[in-house]
Amino acid sequence: MNAVAIPEPQSDVVIRLQDIERIYHMGGETIYALRSVSLTIERNEYTAVMGPSGSGKSTMMNVIGCLDSPTGGNYWLNGRLVSAMNDRQLAHARNRDIGFVFQTFNLLSRMTALANVEVPLIYSGMRRRERHDRAQHALETVGLADRMSHRPSELSGGQRQRVAVARALVTEPSILLADEPTGNLDSATGREIMSLFDKLHDSGNTIIIVTHEKRVADHAARTIRLSDGAVISDGPSGDEA
Repeated sequence: MNAVAIPEPQSDVVIRLQDIERIYHMGGETIYALRSVSLTIERNEYTAVMGPSGSGKSTMMNVIGCLDSPTGGNYWLNGRLVSAMNDRQLAHARNRDIGFVFQTFNLLSRMTALANVEVPLIYSGMRRRERHDRAQHALETVGLADRMSHRPSELSGGQRQRVAVARALVTEPSILLADEPTGNLDSATGREIMSLFDKLHDSGNTIIIVTHEKRVADHAARTIRLSDGAVISDGPSGDEA
């Protein structure tokens, strides 16, 4: 009989992974995308997850973001056991607890920047006036007060990523989860986006950045390194693995 999962005391822990495994069966082959991953992330931590292609970092992001379910182990998000959540509770967690920033921006091309930022609030059922005000404030926070009526095609790559960050922030989530946020940007624009993440962290946001670039990871205070689905190091950023 499996042991009953008992959550740890809340304290300031927003993410707790306990012996997380993710196994895929492809043909006759068994692939271990994550192997017994255990870690905690506290409120206002700035964490980078690094590893080469196939290391498991994207799978780990999907599990933390409640986009994928682990094959084994337990995951607590803000003290709640994720495996005990129903579909509605999972959708609420994805919409309200976690703000996603993707490498490819994922903006709706026919909508203005303001309308794109409002989208998560529409799903949450917020009234039009309130969501308009919240979206406007989020765009001001990322320095796009003068670009609210522009569509993605009228914005630079860096501006589009700022819209994506504003959209992630608008629900006031517990965690900002960014997957290769500078991957489609030139070096100068990438530095601007990382400077924005630094400011957001200074404002109290909990940030997890998935990246394969050391210069990006070095912005974080902590770097978790993965290889073949397992954590091989976890410590201050800037340290050599």
